[in-house]
Amino acid sequence: MQIYQVIAEAIAKPPIPHEPAKQSLKAWAMYCLRDKGFKVVYAQNADFAIEPKGGNKLYFKVTENTADLDPKLGWIVWDSSTKNASLIPPEVI
Repeated sequence: MQIYQVIAEAIAKPPIPHEPAKQSLKAWAMYCLRDKGFKVVYAQNADFAIEPKGGNKLYFKVTENTADLDPKLGWIVWDSSTKNASLIPPEVI
């Protein structure tokens, strides 16, 4: 679960601030993760995936609304009132 701590830190302390008028939340999140050295790849049933070395892909979606989140995916949630992003890791079954 340490990887999720690194991901959470990458979006909590981003290299650039998220500006909704300039870039999408998905593009911003992918940039932040790539800046930390993650390999961000295409995902068919998610917004993107991270491919850790020697591990399975981790799937993520981005949203501004926390209603009805799929617990099988990781979520990057943008709170427009506080202008902060947070990570909701997938539920481990």
